[in-house]
Amino acid sequence: MATGGRVGYYSIFLPEATVKALIQRVTRGQVAVDGRVLGAVSRGFVVLLGVRQGDTEEEARYLANKTVNLRIFPDAGGHMNLSVRDVGGEILVVSQFTLYADTRKGNRPSFVEAAAPDVAQGLYERYVAALRAELGAGRVPTGSFGAKMEVQIVNDGPVTVELVSERPA
Repeated sequence: MATGGRVGYYSIFLPEATVKALIQRVTRGQVAVDGRVLGAVSRGFVVLLGVRQGDTEEEARYLANKTVNLRIFPDAGGHMNLSVRDVGGEILVVSQFTLYADTRKGNRPSFVEAAAPDVAQGLYERYVAALRAELGAGRVPTGSFGAKMEVQIVNDGPVTVELVSERPA
């Protein structure tokens, strides 16, 4: 892991680049813009996806593979041992630049680490395309990148897991 962030009191260790997905196991979820539902899922995941400056297509594909294979659904014994693919689930993907909010100074978040919208949208679309290649387009609805969205999530468990694209050295 490389060092990054600010120097001094606020210095922290950050990976060079990390596409980030906040994954919530759900019994249902949907996203709407201006009252119109754009995407909905029943059993599966709602993924809030954040893209950071310096992220790459390779990282987006890697994270999509981790998402599809994440084993957080219960098996017959009640153990988290099944993936969204195993249970025939769906994945609703919503862009979420606020995952890179920096609140270390004051109370107003800074979003300087989030990727520029044009870069973030391309990597968001790459992540979605990789999920669709694994599960089929019909099982991976999305919101509208950059739009003001209303997201409804019925978390199952509750189970929420953060995935990042950094790989072990």
